[in-house]
Amino acid sequence: MMFNEAMAADGVMSERLSRIVEAVRASGEVSVIELALLTGASEMTIRRDLDVLSGRGVLTRFRGGARSLLLRGEEPPFGMREREGVETKRAIAAVVAGLIADGESVVVDSGTTCLEVARALEPRRLTIMPLSLHAANALTGAASIHLLLPGGEPRPAELALTGPLAEASLAALRFDTAVIGCCGISPTDGLTTHDLADAAVKRAAIASSRRVIAAAEATKFSRTALAHVAPITAFDAVVTDDTLPEDTGTALAAAGISVHRAPSPSP
Repeated sequence: MMFNEAMAADGVMSERLSRIVEAVRASGEVSVIELALLTGASEMTIRRDLDVLSGRGVLTRFRGGARSLLLRGEEPPFGMREREGVETKRAIAAVVAGLIADGESVVVDSGTTCLEVARALEPRRLTIMPLSLHAANALTGAASIHLLLPGGEPRPAELALTGPLAEASLAALRFDTAVIGCCGISPTDGLTTHDLADAAVKRAAIASSRRVIAAAEATKFSRTALAHVAPITAFDAVVTDDTLPEDTGTALAAAGISVHRAPSPSP
């Protein structure tokens, strides 16, 4: 197979895996036959796909189908989220990076979108405190980054740093900008997350920063998670993608928030 053909095949597989994950997540349990009809792939191909996804910890296999590992409202695994909407997250990260001036001190939240923000900021001249070991690893060795590491306990797989040590590290400093991710966000409910300890760290980062930017895909505006972090008025700017509904953008602007839409990635 030629290189370009292989890349195209990988893209088809990635799209098919995403459709399978969404179907299992939505229904809780789906048969191989149903997934074959949904995707147009053979049952043998679906079985191989389910083995791949089971190995990633995204779902569990049973004879003839697959079952979601997620309870309703539970956060999907980092490994699954990291592969979803990558180009959109990179586009959002590029816009966030454009809002930050060289020389600033920045705290970068945990999560997959904020990991892309850390990567976008890697060549810049900045002081950065990342709130996850994934982002810290992305910035390690960056010649122009003054890297500050917080204390705390890393959550398994997510590697977000939480707990009293992380909160104390943030309270001891004052940042120019905080870039905060989320599991859900809306003009009415503000910013929310699934994990209570993560919510406390996000609040500490907001309290220690002069300017706060929320980085979130437009799909997050249709979700509300368990733990409330802050009202929408705690944010100076929201960076999202260009599928954000107009009425949501209008509501954010009415609350005094600057809204920045990243362009959709080229097909």
